[in-house]
Amino acid sequence: MSFPSLSTPRYPPMTQLSETVKELITKARIVSFAEWEQSHSKAGIAIFQTADDARCYLSDEDLLQIKTLSPNNSALIPVAQLLRDRAAEIVDEAREQVLAIYPEITQPGGGLYPPERAQACWRDFWHFLRCITYGIAGGHAEYTNPTGLHYMNLLYQELQVPIEAMVLGLKSIKAASLKRCQANQQETLAPYFDHLIIQLATFQIQ
Repeated sequence: MSFPSLSTPRYPPMTQLSETVKELITKARIVSFAEWEQSHSKAGIAIFQTADDARCYLSDEDLLQIKTLSPNNSALIPVAQLLRDRAAEIVDEAREQVLAIYPEITQPGGGLYPPERAQACWRDFWHFLRCITYGIAGGHAEYTNPTGLHYMNLLYQELQVPIEAMVLGLKSIKAASLKRCQANQQETLAPYFDHLIIQLATFQIQ
């Protein structure tokens, strides 16, 4: 994942950002497709990369092309499509869970105050699910970019993002997503969520 560009409202205006934060934003990414060459053609990988660079979910056309190019790794594409289409409600459920456990987090003095910080958090939930759907669509449960996550960790530290709440949100995204999938698919799908949960949880101890 690439964080939204500095021209978007993901973070405070450019004039309020430190040079360190500006640099970290450009380097923080969740996903890497570097190890996918054994399962996907260059054309297929390019579809994933283009979507990630644009910070977009894969479109129906994208998914159809991926299925055509890599039919042996396309079994879970319908799940990626389902989660994309239900992303808003999945994120809403995750937000509600975070607010239920941390009711003061959006109040003055809380980790997601003022409201701009809370909105940034919910947008990150949306991006977390987006990146998970890439892994699912590609059949790769280990889809993260260690270097990009390192810079994301530094960025979160710099911005004092409440990691425990973010991890809870990601776990809630997993629960909300799996309950929308067929019961016989849930065991197969869980590792795609667990992989990112584990990565994000390590941010707490660094």
